Amino acid sequence: MKNILFVFGTRPEAIKMAPLIKAFKEDSNFSVKVGITAQHRELLDQVLAFFDIQPDYDLNIMVPNQTLHELTSSLILRITNEILLKEKFDLIFVQGDTTTVLAASLAAFYQKIKIAHIEAGLRSHDMLSPFPEEANRVLTSKLAAFHFCPTEQASKNLIGESITDNVFVVGNTVIDALFAGLEKIKFTDEALLYETFSDIDFTKKILLVTCHRRENFGQPFLEICDALLTIADNNPDIQIVYPVHPNPNVKTIAYEMLQRENIKLTRPLDYHELIWMMHKSNIILTDSGGIQEEAPSLGKPVLVLREVTERMEGVAAGTAILVGADKEKILSETGKLLTDGFYYSQIAAASNPYGDGTTSQKIKDIIVLALAP
Repeated sequence: MKNILFVFGTRPEAIKMAPLIKAFKEDSNFSVKVGITAQHRELLDQVLAFFDIQPDYDLNIMVPNQTLHELTSSLILRITNEILLKEKFDLIFVQGDTTTVLAASLAAFYQKIKIAHIEAGLRSHDMLSPFPEEANRVLTSKLAAFHFCPTEQASKNLIGESITDNVFVVGNTVIDALFAGLEKIKFTDEALLYETFSDIDFTKKILLVTCHRRENFGQPFLEICDALLTIADNNPDIQIVYPVHPNPNVKTIAYEMLQRENIKLTRPLDYHELIWMMHKSNIILTDSGGIQEEAPSLGKPVLVLREVTERMEGVAAGTAILVGADKEKILSETGKLLTDGFYYSQIAAASNPYGDGTTSQKIKDIIVLALAP
């Protein structure tokens, strides 16, 4: 029996790992362990509960005012001492581009444990944007033994860096998680969700906003908020729903600026609430990578609140439009989507380039063969 470890620390990682953990746990050839660093404690715990994941190791790493270098060094030390030296692992899975990913990869590399990188090959080709995520994923690619790419472009990015062994195009596990999550919601009373969000008028068009990335802190976020105020003032018949991230760089400004009757600021949504709200929305404005991937499967146009994105496949496929923090671009594209039905339907009907819900099974099949005696 092969002993494998999944290490992650944030809600997006947990969402994308969940269907893969389930796939491996259903196979008696594997002993599956889960280690969490809890970079995002409350947001992470909700996803673990929703997908019924019980961590075997919980480092609970975050402390107030922790710097990036303190976090990275602490993660390497504690992942090694509190997990990797406790038992022998044949393979470690990491996902994406967080500080947990880089630290876990380095820790595993130092212990000569093979690393499987989920969502490998994403690149913005700018080491400072997003920061530090671009550096995290580039460095992780140099250490990993298996590279599971969501798209052909991601695979080409790795080949361009002379990484050619064990590179597989499998789609993105976020679509597996989305379909699994929506299936679970079918068995809940939707009336409870309507009751939870009773202050939102779902008979009106819904613009869902998420914005939390470090690159948007400061002036860019002020521009985005200003654009949202203008949209709200010019379109009193719509509802803007914004689940506000708890980071004070976001939360303080959002609650100070975004005071309009048709702007609904909410707490961060639980995962099932978020995908339900995405399903109910008409347009999504986001700087989230995961939502860029999920929204096309729901037929929702996405305006990407970033200057660059490592998910250009969505832009190329016509499911997403880059608007950055540029107020005029945000207003222009939102206006067209609200008023031009043909333009809206073209984007809403574009096919999702990020997967079909079978990624986890593809990854498991590859690992079964790779680790066979």
